[in-house]
Amino acid sequence: MQLINMKTLWFTAEEALARLGSKRQTLYANVSRGRIRAKPDPTDPRRSLYQADDVHRLAERHAGRRQAAVVAAEAIRWGEPVLQTTISSIAGGRLFYRGRDAVELSGDATLEEIATLLWQSSETVTVPAGGHGGSQSRLAATFGRLAARIESDLPALGRRPAILKAEAAEVLATAAAGLAPSREPVPLHQRLALGWGRPEVTEPIRKCLVLTAEHELNVSAFAARVTASSGAALSAATLSGLATLTGPRHGGAWLSVTRLAEQAAASGVREAIRGMLSTEGVVRAFGHRLYPDGDPRAKAIMASFEVPALYSALAEAGEELLGEPANLDFSLAALAATYDLPLDAPLVIFALARTVGWLAHAMEQVESGELIRPRAHYAGQDR
Repeated sequence: MQLINMKTLWFTAEEALARLGSKRQTLYANVSRGRIRAKPDPTDPRRSLYQADDVHRLAERHAGRRQAAVVAAEAIRWGEPVLQTTISSIAGGRLFYRGRDAVELSGDATLEEIATLLWQSSETVTVPAGGHGGSQSRLAATFGRLAARIESDLPALGRRPAILKAEAAEVLATAAAGLAPSREPVPLHQRLALGWGRPEVTEPIRKCLVLTAEHELNVSAFAARVTASSGAALSAATLSGLATLTGPRHGGAWLSVTRLAEQAAASGVREAIRGMLSTEGVVRAFGHRLYPDGDPRAKAIMASFEVPALYSALAEAGEELLGEPANLDFSLAALAATYDLPLDAPLVIFALARTVGWLAHAMEQVESGELIRPRAHYAGQDR
């Protein structure tokens, strides 16, 4: 329980009630209405823990001290939704693509079929063969290919949806040529597996691509929407998303998992978790704010292959010590370790899949006709 408090993500009922200044029945009512997320206490299943951010937000709202500027500022930071979307949603611990359960879709769908669904295309999206190996990394090659398109691609604003969907397929093909180069016109998951010389990982990669294609208004999707709202080309919006994905708190979080596994191999899983928690204040391999009971994407991915003993031990220790199950970043790192994939494989998989989501968001934003332009609150000193 001490380690959970160090993370300050969850309150006991007593702590939540003290912060809210309300009765226990009111706390339960807020949970039932979806205003406060709750999960079983890992140290005592008869008790519950309550999401700290939700409790703080509700307490400030009730205090009547939230001015419009404060509300707007908090909406940017894991706050209430700031943009409407019909692309995906997260509810009851499940992820939905256009109202369909993503885990169920991952049973047999391909990334191309998910693109067809998310873009609401009348024809199945196909990606032609393209690209070839070179001296650049796959990520660097993709940055270059997308950047080269921007100068010649037309602005997205004012063009019919059918035309934009056709262009989105071309942009996806451009990204695939860098991230999954192939001379054979095979599905994208096969392109990755064969390109890495690991045909046995074809099925787990397919599942990963489907489950990482879209995830509501994450930071890279928001970046893509901001770019698209300016009227820029779809390739520019995709490039914005890709640049944002590289951050260590987003698509680069798997590196933290790799470091944790290396430390666990050297000093043991419990000491590795304790050490990372002490030095970084957080262990990014575990937990997700939107999934109090565990990330369903991670569970589905890790069920598709035999997880190495070291990673299984880490997952068990993480849930025991932190009260948080392994997350998506953990599952991608475990996949790479299981099949001895290249170091950047988790990011390559993530980037290729998420390109589909960025393009969906970019087109939805263009169709809305709205410019995303928050106001700034000056907090400096006057001269």
